[in-house]
Amino acid sequence: MNLSTQQRYNGCLATPPLWKGTTVSPFRQIALSLSPEPLAEQASFDQHRLGKLAEAFVFHALKKRPSVSWVCDNLQIQQGKRTVGEIDALFYLEGQPVHLEVAYKFYLFDTLEKYDTLLGPWIGPNRKDRLVQKLDKLHRKQFPLLHSELTNRYLERYGLTAEAMEQRLCFKAQLFLPYQQQEIDVTPLNRDCIAGFYLPFSDLEAFRNAEFFIPHKPDWLITPHPQVQWLPYPDARPILKAELDQKRSPMVWIRQNDGEIIKCFLVFW
Repeated sequence: MNLSTQQRYNGCLATPPLWKGTTVSPFRQIALSLSPEPLAEQASFDQHRLGKLAEAFVFHALKKRPSVSWVCDNLQIQQGKRTVGEIDALFYLEGQPVHLEVAYKFYLFDTLEKYDTLLGPWIGPNRKDRLVQKLDKLHRKQFPLLHSELTNRYLERYGLTAEAMEQRLCFKAQLFLPYQQQEIDVTPLNRDCIAGFYLPFSDLEAFRNAEFFIPHKPDWLITPHPQVQWLPYPDARPILKAELDQKRSPMVWIRQNDGEIIKCFLVFW
């Protein structure tokens, strides 16, 4: 188990839930400690996709709790040879059977378009992912899957029934506001989720005297720290431009002259 795995785990668990109570979804968020314990040396996480890695971290943290009795995770629901969906996790929490769905996202507050709802402006860094679409998928597909006749036979294997289960969410996210617009009201989302800002390539010149680090995607989970290989502006600029030319919005850590480290996205749009 290397240091970056522990840092990713710490960063994942330290990320607050995207909202509190039932303001955004009728399914309550499950409480996790925001101060994770050290991982055991033998702990192994071989997931390469960031979303699956974060999910594995959440499962690991839950399995460590004395009040949790694990049943299964990533349960594939199939109809013939076709997979119709997946149940993220089934477990008992203090004796209560729970169906949990997990999400870990990065959302930017879009100012290029006009939106009719408070949640409308929250989009992924590459404009392909939208919070409202994810919530719609959760509410219309992922949670109802538990109550499908197809799922019944899977539940029977574990002595479970859909009617007895409580459905819960673990939806964590990092939010990024437009550069120099940190006063935007993010209601009904949790303001503690604001992790930094985003800016277009044309504004990067404002940080020409700073140093840069461009984390790989699994390291987007990590809380910025100084022990990385920093690049001066002339070296970082062409690397970042190459990413933007491929219509990818990279995450960047920027270390300013006073030592402050800022997390941001550089966007191609």
